Parts: sequence; C-alpha cells; structure tokens
Amino acid sequence: MENEVTIRLAVFLGVFAILALVEVLLPRRKRTIKRSARWFTNITLIVIDSLTIRLMAVIMPVMAVAAAADAHAHGWGLLAMVSWPDWFEVIVAMLILDFVIWAQHLVTHKIPLLWRLHQVHHADTDMDITTAIRFHPIEIALSMLLKIGIVYALGPTAFAVILFEILLNGSAMFNHANIRLPQKLDRIVRLLIVTPDMHRVHHSDIRAEHDSNYGFSLSIWDRLFGTYVAQPSKGHDAMTVGLRWQDARPLSLGWNLLLPFRNK
Repeated sequence: MENEVTIRLAVFLGVFAILALVEVLLPRRKRTIKRSARWFTNITLIVIDSLTIRLMAVIMPVMAVAAAADAHAHGWGLLAMVSWPDWFEVIVAMLILDFVIWAQHLVTHKIPLLWRLHQVHHADTDMDITTAIRFHPIEIALSMLLKIGIVYALGPTAFAVILFEILLNGSAMFNHANIRLPQKLDRIVRLLIVTPDMHRVHHSDIRAEHDSNYGFSLSIWDRLFGTYVAQPSKGHDAMTVGLRWQDARPLSLGWNLLLPFRNK
C-alpha cells in the first residue's frame, strides 16, 4: 500500500498530540518525575526501535505489511483457503493478530530471557503515553519476526495489517495515557477495550498485578483466559508504578539499553 509509512506516522503523531493534551487537562495521577526527564529516554528508545526496524528491512526481504502483500499474491495462509467477504476477512485477521499480540505479551512475562527484555517497558516509574513506546530494540526486532511469521501463516491483506498496526499503536497510547475517565464510562469501555485504569494495574510493582491485564487493544482475552484484574490492591493513587528500581536509573537511556544484560 502506497504511503503506508506517511499514513501511520501522521496517525501516530495526531493521536499522540491529542492524548498529550488530554493528559494535561484530565490527569489521573500526579507525576512523580518531570516529563522532560522521562520523555527524552522514552522517545529516544522509539527512535532506536524505528532504526532497528529499518535496518531489518534492509537485511530481510520483507516486513509485516510486505509479507501480507507477498502471501496474498501467492495465495498463502489460512485465509486463502476460505471465500469469505473481504470485510469479514479483515475482522477475522485483526482479531487473530490481536490475540497473538496478547499471547506474545503473556509469554514475555513467563520466559525469563524475554522478561529481561520486556522489563525495560515496565521499569518506567511514571506512566503516560510515552510508556507505550518504551521498549528495548531487541524486543521490537523479535516482535517483528513473530508478526512476519504470523502474517505468512494467516495470509491477511496488506490493508488489514496496516489497519491493525494503526489501531494497536493508537490503543496502546490510549491505555498507557495518564488520563482520567469517569468511572461509569470506564466500566463500559473496558468491557471491550483496554482502558488506562485497566492497563495501569499491569504496571504495578506487585508481581501478581503486573502478571495480569496483558491486552493492548481488546480486553476480552484477559477475561477469557483468567488474567483479568479489575483494580490495583492499593488503589490507583497509592499504587507504585514500575519495578524494583524506584530511583533515577530508569531515566537513563544507557541503563535501559543495558538492563537485559545486567545481573541485578
């Protein structure tokens, strides 16, 4: 699909700007650290992540969207075996991809080697829209390899993959955002979509809580597989966000890049 990168970047920047404004107007929790101290590291991480994906695109012949186009052109994948309407195939593809991302997220918490990488995301001691983009580049590279494999196995259209990526990025920024939703609205929205209060539980320093609520977009998977926790035990205002490093270390870019390789 032409202009894919431009479209995705425009949507990302637009959603980021809107949610950043809402965070100022309707904050959920008081910040413990100034934005400038955290945002430099978090935004630099996404720049490094993006460069990592670009490097992978040079080394490898296809990325996720190109893999979808290639699979679709050759008639590969499960969806090539059925004759469903295009709109229904898009819905099915997006549901399967969302479940795969949920399962991948759960696995990163259960396998120690993957957790070493994923804890960079959880080490943030405040939580806002930039936490959604705070990942170690090796984790991003592994995630892309998984997506490519799933896309070839599934055979969705390039449009479905692009739409999924846009919705995934947008929903991740939304549920990491430090914004306050009215409780009644939150209860309704989280029946289908992961809300900021629901996902904040996942960023608790308590193991039983950060091993829950793995969804980035749909909340149904956590409900179906028994990993749903409604509220943090200490409440949203008193809970501790992050892991055991409740000091200045998670603010350092170098510390985060080396975190998976440290013994302590």
